[in-house]
Amino acid sequence: MKILTCNIRCFGAGDGANSWVNRASLCGAIIRSRLPDVICFQEMWDEQFADMSSAFKEYQSYAMVDEPVGRRPMNCIFYRSDAYVRISAGGYWLSEKPHAAGTKSWDSDCVRLANWVRLQDRATGVDFRVINTHLDHVGQHAREQQARMIVEDAKAYPDDYPQILAGDMNCDSRNPAIAAFKAGGWTDTYGAVHGTKDPGHTYHAFLGPRYESDVGKMDWIFARGGIKPVDAAIIEDSDGERYPSDHYFVSATVIMLNP
Repeated sequence: MKILTCNIRCFGAGDGANSWVNRASLCGAIIRSRLPDVICFQEMWDEQFADMSSAFKEYQSYAMVDEPVGRRPMNCIFYRSDAYVRISAGGYWLSEKPHAAGTKSWDSDCVRLANWVRLQDRATGVDFRVINTHLDHVGQHAREQQARMIVEDAKAYPDDYPQILAGDMNCDSRNPAIAAFKAGGWTDTYGAVHGTKDPGHTYHAFLGPRYESDVGKMDWIFARGGIKPVDAAIIEDSDGERYPSDHYFVSATVIMLNP
């Protein structure tokens, strides 16, 4: 099974030549070229949801909007409907009031949440869980507390139950939030495959290799339980003029281990 995590840069960002209308088709084409089974999007607005739903008609999706009476499915999960049956789905806000819509806590600058789906593989009968999130970009204390909440949620499941966590964590391998994930039983799929903690930056401000930063990979795919990572990649594709987003997308291919 191949999973992609894709921060697609929100529709309303005002990026000029890099605005969504100029890269929507490129974004869809690059994602499709990787033949993903599951796609975890971040920063998805309703306009982008409409475009990606049209581009990936053979996928079903699940999301929760972040704000009360909002329309933006910010951490939407797409999955192949021919391959998986949805058993359950849900989500929670990464705050001290996780069931109160639109809440934020600690020093979090933005409202943050985690969405999840529990899927069953039609071919094997194995069921597993995918969590998609986007930690805060400003508050370090918030990032650590948000990571703690996700770890606590995952621990409600049996130790061997397959779980995947994808998202823009807004921090690299040196950050205590990443340490909290790893201490909580999550394995970095890229590190497991390539034997490196950090392959370099995944945020690139639409500049690709011209972007200079001392911040490493902030887009992550973790695995927990009965899952073996067998491949992982940083997707640096462009059309020669522009990139599909201001982040590189990240992929992981995993094998579910039958209990």
